[in-house]
Amino acid sequence: MNNLMQIIVFVLDDRRYALHLNAVQRILRIVDITPLPRAPDIVAGVINVHGLVVPVMKIRRRFGLPEREPRLTDHLIIANSSTRAVGLEVDTVLGLLGIAESEIVKAGQIVPATDYVEGVLKLPDGIVLIHDLDTFLSLEEEQTLEHAIQGAEGRNLSL
Repeated sequence: MNNLMQIIVFVLDDRRYALHLNAVQRILRIVDITPLPRAPDIVAGVINVHGLVVPVMKIRRRFGLPEREPRLTDHLIIANSSTRAVGLEVDTVLGLLGIAESEIVKAGQIVPATDYVEGVLKLPDGIVLIHDLDTFLSLEEEQTLEHAIQGAEGRNLSL
């Protein structure tokens, strides 16, 4: 029996990526991101989502893409990793795609020790890299981020 899964497909520089739907909380238009002192370089800053401080990740940097200034057409995907809610700044969200698990080639089968990518989906018009949100931050980055957020909250910074 082939298990079906749903993924949210998004675009960064004309390349398609995806997250599992069950990890995604919501999709927002880009908002102002507050810089977070002493956060890891991979963190653009934080936003307030209904009273919850959510770090926004520089997903472009993690995937080795050129950084650019946010555009009004950009989106934020608010998603849950195993440790916290995070925001991912993306160019656009293409939508929901239902696929069979058997259609996904595990990243380790293509290149061993592939970080941040769980698998590859081959479509007639190209490929989609399925992102593994739980490996996005290293343990050191996670700890540094936690300290930066606690420090900002302790100083009552307007987050």
